[in-house]
Amino acid sequence: MHEVHAFPNFARRRRGKTLVCRPVQSRRLQEIRMPDAEERRVEEKAHEDAREGKSPSTQAGEFVREEMHHVREGKHGARSPQQAIAIGLSKARRAGVKLPPPKRGSAKLKRQAARDTKKGQRGSRRRISRTRSRAVSGALRREGHSAASRKSLSRQARSAARRRGSRSRHQAAMKAVRTKGTAEMRSAARKAARTRARHRRAA
Repeated sequence: MHEVHAFPNFARRRRGKTLVCRPVQSRRLQEIRMPDAEERRVEEKAHEDAREGKSPSTQAGEFVREEMHHVREGKHGARSPQQAIAIGLSKARRAGVKLPPPKRGSAKLKRQAARDTKKGQRGSRRRISRTRSRAVSGALRREGHSAASRKSLSRQARSAARRRGSRSRHQAAMKAVRTKGTAEMRSAARKAARTRARHRRAA
């Protein structure tokens, strides 16, 4: 008497005179995940920045900002602001943003950035391992949410600015003047004035 399973992804093993079916653990077990509405909105905003002539880092900032919102909303956590930023930059590269690999960092980090860029050049359909995706999501949910707090982001911004130097900061500010519109420049100036006033009151 032979026991035969109807599904083709089941392998048959012989035990005595009985043919027993066992599921095959395929290495190619993958699902095609299409971007949801939220991801499409972020990608469209990044493409709009590209059409306006803004830099790839500004385009990638849309994805980083979205990751910070996810951490604040509790969708997942992050071990540090740097990890949340790295997740956003990886998503940006996979979405097709022409962000160059980091000049500083380990060889492993640069290889990962190159892989993300290559995936972004293939198109929007992304094959993701279901097992790996669940493992990554579970690990991020176990992390805290303080990485996206105002204090953590302020500390990260100050440390990054110190590493860049005054000349680099000046060039970035002059480029912002060229690429920002009048309304955005006015809004940024008002925000800077409020920040200076708050610091004077705290001093």
